[in-house]
Amino acid sequence: MSPGSSTESYPAFARIELRENPGKKPQPGDISWTKTGVTDLKHLSEKIKKHVASSNHKSNVMDLAVLGIQNIASRLSSAYSQQIELHNTKVRENRYVLSLLINCVRFCGAYELALRGHDESDTSTNPGIFRGLVDFSAELNELLRTHLDKATVFKGTSKTIQNDLLDCMLQVCHKYISEEIKAANFVAVIADETSDVSNIFQMVLVYRYIVNDNVVERFWRFLNPSNHDAESLSACILKEVNAQLRDTPHKLISQSYDGAAVLSGKERGVQRRRTKVLDDVVGRRLQRAAPTRWNFHSRAVLTVYEYHKELIECMDEIQSLNDIKQLSTTSQGNGLKLILSDEEFKFWLHFFYRIMPHVDILFNQLQKRVTDPVQVKEHINVFENHITMTRDNIERSAGVKEGNGVSRKRNHEEMSGNRLREAREVCDVIITQASERFSFTGHLSASNLFVSEMFPEYCTSFPTKHLISTVEAFPFLDQKKLETELGVVYRREEFRSVSGAIPMLKFIVNTNTISIFEETVKLLQIIITIPMSTSEAERCFSTLKRIKTFLRNTMHQDRLSSLAMLSIERNLVMDIPDFNNKVIDTFVAMKDRRLDFTYKM
Repeated sequence: MSPGSSTESYPAFARIELRENPGKKPQPGDISWTKTGVTDLKHLSEKIKKHVASSNHKSNVMDLAVLGIQNIASRLSSAYSQQIELHNTKVRENRYVLSLLINCVRFCGAYELALRGHDESDTSTNPGIFRGLVDFSAELNELLRTHLDKATVFKGTSKTIQNDLLDCMLQVCHKYISEEIKAANFVAVIADETSDVSNIFQMVLVYRYIVNDNVVERFWRFLNPSNHDAESLSACILKEVNAQLRDTPHKLISQSYDGAAVLSGKERGVQRRRTKVLDDVVGRRLQRAAPTRWNFHSRAVLTVYEYHKELIECMDEIQSLNDIKQLSTTSQGNGLKLILSDEEFKFWLHFFYRIMPHVDILFNQLQKRVTDPVQVKEHINVFENHITMTRDNIERSAGVKEGNGVSRKRNHEEMSGNRLREAREVCDVIITQASERFSFTGHLSASNLFVSEMFPEYCTSFPTKHLISTVEAFPFLDQKKLETELGVVYRREEFRSVSGAIPMLKFIVNTNTISIFEETVKLLQIIITIPMSTSEAERCFSTLKRIKTFLRNTMHQDRLSSLAMLSIERNLVMDIPDFNNKVIDTFVAMKDRRLDFTYKM
């Protein structure tokens, strides 16, 4: 292009292209299309066809099409790029600081510590554990220290921010649990109720389902029904369950409720002097009873039995005290010695010493999260057999070992009286209660199909009765296909060494035979999903009592559920991928923040 030439005759896009590419001179084309306009309308259609077919028009159209691709994206101003980079750098720092604050909240929640203190001001000497953790972290992290020192619009340590972060953590956990429930084939609901330290009615909701061939029980939240009646409780539960299973109601195959409130135990104190003597003579204290209604006090029975002689010596030592101020203690010591020396007491002490270990074993087995009806039935059978053996050998086992003060040579006439008869009645009551409480009827009769000890018998006499009951309870099962698959299971030696529904399901998965035993796997998943106890609900209430204490009795319901989630499901929180970033994204989406936490592209 010559220095004196003009570009006014070129179209606008051609002039832009000329400035971008000074070495390229665009073709002006017909000036009637670019400058003067078309006046001969009679021949307009012919002129249009001619112009469209011209190479000049096609070249200019192509230049216009690639103009943005070649120039706009690649020619952003360096100032704008630098501005975006500076913004993202600041956002990265802000998210890092917020992530540190989230870690402090998670730590307090996981270990059930109170976040807030009496005074959370900067000059306070009692700002609370959360502020203490933040200040301690700031001593180790220069970026956090700089933020706390210079922040004017968003410091991140206020109680409002704490509550927002807790709400976001609960939302992230709920979303993750919802995805697990969505992927699970079957779901069970566990609900229970109690009263907290403020005498507020609390109901807990727990979901039970299978994840990666392992059964899990996930805490959902604490609920505060409007009333204690069945209608209010049902409405409260249905509201939560329907939100999860609205599109897949068939997944819910079990509901487990316990209407009894957890009984709080009473703490039995003892005189300081007596405790000191007990420590000196016995060398250990009696086990305190756990404040829950399902504790069996087996440790206390074991301790009293094994240290029977030492306890009597302890009482003698207390009686020898000649202190008028300890008269009450001396009297009580004398009374305890009389009880410990009583033949009736020693007989029943020895009797329950033989009984309680079996009860304790059964209790521990039933409290496992991974238990299933098949395993429970086996544990109950073993327990009943042990109690029956104790009953049959009551005369031989009733004597207390020498050294406990009871002679081994107790004649038959003494033992044939009321004690012997009452001991047998106690055994009968225990066996009857175990059978009735854990009776497997209706839908739970499906567990009888997987009792491995019965497989040889099932080969010759198929358990048709149990199969029919199972299909009636779960009509979506294919009875004919299930019967064929179970026949193969009963005949194969590999399955006879597998005891329990969970081990059997894992065996099928590990052998890659799910497609072969499709209906069997479905039934096993149902059996495993059905809860055998409400132990997880009881554990949640234990956490509730540790979180909402006398000094924290005004805690809001959402904050209570959030802190309980961080404590009860601490392993789940650690397993959620990129948990802190998900919390930050939820935190930003909750409302407009005065600090930037969103990247620009």
